[in-house]
Amino acid sequence: MTKTLSSSIVILLATLSFSACGGGSSQSGTSTYADDGYTKETTPIVVTDAINAEKSTLSQALKDSITYMYNEEKLAKDVYLNIYALQPLRQLYNIASKSEVKHEEAVNDLAIKYDLNITLYPDTEVPYDEASLNLYGSGQFPVVKIQELYDMLYDKGIQSQQDALEVGCLVEVTDIDDLDIHITQATDSNASDVLAVFDFLRDGSYKHYWAFDKGLKSMGITEGCCSLGTEYCHPEYPQN
Repeated sequence: MTKTLSSSIVILLATLSFSACGGGSSQSGTSTYADDGYTKETTPIVVTDAINAEKSTLSQALKDSITYMYNEEKLAKDVYLNIYALQPLRQLYNIASKSEVKHEEAVNDLAIKYDLNITLYPDTEVPYDEASLNLYGSGQFPVVKIQELYDMLYDKGIQSQQDALEVGCLVEVTDIDDLDIHITQATDSNASDVLAVFDFLRDGSYKHYWAFDKGLKSMGITEGCCSLGTEYCHPEYPQN
């Protein structure tokens, strides 16, 4: 995630917090928007084949990108599940448990393939260290920027169901923006295996963005994710 993008989310969350002050969710414990028809995601064969293919030559920047994206996919899974505990929207649970977990696994498989210690950032080094990785529980991250972002997003998302869905928009746009950068790195390095995994993650984020957009519109927020501002308004994203 770029420093500029991270800073813009901080500013946006600070602005939005004024509308959340003094008011939690006015919704009942059961979501009105529960059935989003979300099906469990399967890892595409192209991704499985990429993981099992011969190794590419990775730059240090691309190694760091693998570490960063593992943490960012974990953030998405963790923040959705932990917000869901207080704002039980099925979009949060379904996307986290049926998709983000697959994304986290795919990046973890890349780290295992290249023997990368994805608890180290920047300057990701070897070897892969499962014991160190397991020290980070739900909502805990070795990457400082990811930890700070998680904390801010969680604090917003637990305020109301609208806030929870808005967090989804913020996360997915951030994910896509970061992946655009990392996909360029993988392309420039001819790292076809890494590219296949990152394409898989981005395709999922497109789908998730539209699920959260639909959820907001179902609540009467007619502009959906676009209500958060032009930076989060992306009608050009592919719709499955």
